Amino acid sequence: MSEIQLKLDDLSIAFGGVAALAGVSLELRRGEIFSLIGPNGAGKTALLNCVNGLYVPQRGRVVFEGQEINSLRPSERARLGIARTFQKIELFSGMTVLDNIRLGRHLHLRTGLLTGMVYVGPAAREEIEHREFIEREILDFLEIQHIRHKVVGMLPYGLQKRVELGRALALNPKVLLLDEPMAGLNLEEVEDMARFILDVNEEERWAVTCLLVEHDMGVVMDISHRVAALNHGVKIAEGPPAVVQSHPEVIKAYLGEARDLYGTRR
Repeated sequence: MSEIQLKLDDLSIAFGGVAALAGVSLELRRGEIFSLIGPNGAGKTALLNCVNGLYVPQRGRVVFEGQEINSLRPSERARLGIARTFQKIELFSGMTVLDNIRLGRHLHLRTGLLTGMVYVGPAAREEIEHREFIEREILDFLEIQHIRHKVVGMLPYGLQKRVELGRALALNPKVLLLDEPMAGLNLEEVEDMARFILDVNEEERWAVTCLLVEHDMGVVMDISHRVAALNHGVKIAEGPPAVVQSHPEVIKAYLGEARDLYGTRR
């Protein structure tokens, strides 16, 4: 069994008396793609927010590589290697593709204020190093070299999704939290995004563990190693994709009757 890289232990959080998460426990193994599914309002995004520090759970622990990180700020968790994309794109729309992705490297900057003000020596070498990383490893990988100087807000939605993934990858993460990366994409764009996620997970250069929230069941079943289903903040199933897909509670949560997740009557 692979090493447990991220452990969520009995997470609970409520807003105005409504439980977003109620005692959810998960273990994410190093090197896997673990998907979270469930109907709208099931608690999937709330769980990601607890992992990257936007929410602090009222009960339970988030443990990353053996270290409890409940008290760490989002920036400190990012420094440890936890990166994030969002359900609604959170890019700087008035900035270029290149500048948005560069922001993902800021936690790796070693140059101080004084040396940064004088663009020679260490400051210049460090910027060249980070620029080469972005050019070689991210723009080429995501096939967005041709739009590097384009203003993000002027790009089609599918390309904006790639840019947001690029900014997360600029952090050089160990764990990547993906909140509905396929939402709003056409079929060709979904296939491209699924390919990028698989490559990020499988290629030795990246080897990133992925926690994926997604409604596209075809994608989830095709690329996930394991799946967990949430409903009303409670985990109702966990296991291999085919097992979770056919679980009666999962089918009921999605469709309310005896159909599978593709809508076929059982």
